[in-house]
Amino acid sequence: MNLKKLIVVLGLFSFSLGFSQNESLFDQATEHYNKGEYSKAIENYKQILENGEHSAQLYFNLGNCYYKQNAIGPSIYYYEKALLLDPTDSEIINNLGYAQNMRLDAIEEMPKTEISQIYNTVVNLFSFDQWAYLAVTLIFLFVLAYLAYFFLRYANQKRIAFVTSIFSLALAVVCVLMAYLQFQGFKNDNPAIVFSKEVQVSSEPNYNSENVFTLHEGTKVNVMDHLDDWSKIRIADGQTGWLLTDNIKLLKDF
Repeated sequence: MNLKKLIVVLGLFSFSLGFSQNESLFDQATEHYNKGEYSKAIENYKQILENGEHSAQLYFNLGNCYYKQNAIGPSIYYYEKALLLDPTDSEIINNLGYAQNMRLDAIEEMPKTEISQIYNTVVNLFSFDQWAYLAVTLIFLFVLAYLAYFFLRYANQKRIAFVTSIFSLALAVVCVLMAYLQFQGFKNDNPAIVFSKEVQVSSEPNYNSENVFTLHEGTKVNVMDHLDDWSKIRIADGQTGWLLTDNIKLLKDF
């Protein structure tokens, strides 16, 4: 067996071994959870994360464990991470709602205009990857229809092929635009969860600045900027301020 084949075999063996280990850890964690041994279940789930596996189910189960321990920040954090991977899962949404009810902060979101709501609905209809795949498919359809236009013999068929090609190209351009807008929105959205029991948000990134408002464990913020040990955040009602980065944990770290 040459070196190249040996490397492939060893790689497949390592992958198989890692998958088997993660499956065993997951089963053990489920047993611990069913027995009410939530701390042990958390250890197993986190070991799976350290092995490089990430899934909505894994984060959801971690959220459930922390929720059972009344750990507001971690439970919301892991439910939110699960929701990032599976935004339509009703069970994740429901459990996240239960965890959010334990928060001390009740922040009302800024009202959105109808145009803004329609824009968000359309742009977030698919992920930027899905918009891109759709654009590629439409480009492929454009090429086929354009070729058909040259090879078809009858005028009606050529007309249909031409219209189809132009329509496919126009839709492909729209999909590329949607992918770009969705990606920009994804980059600008940098959510984090407050992990400290209580944190003072300051007007400037220093210890001598005025405190503008207070946040508590489990509140979701959007990180706008960083300066040394400080992060500038915005909350749902539009207020902004600075807090020490150690008080929050970013959601998009996988």
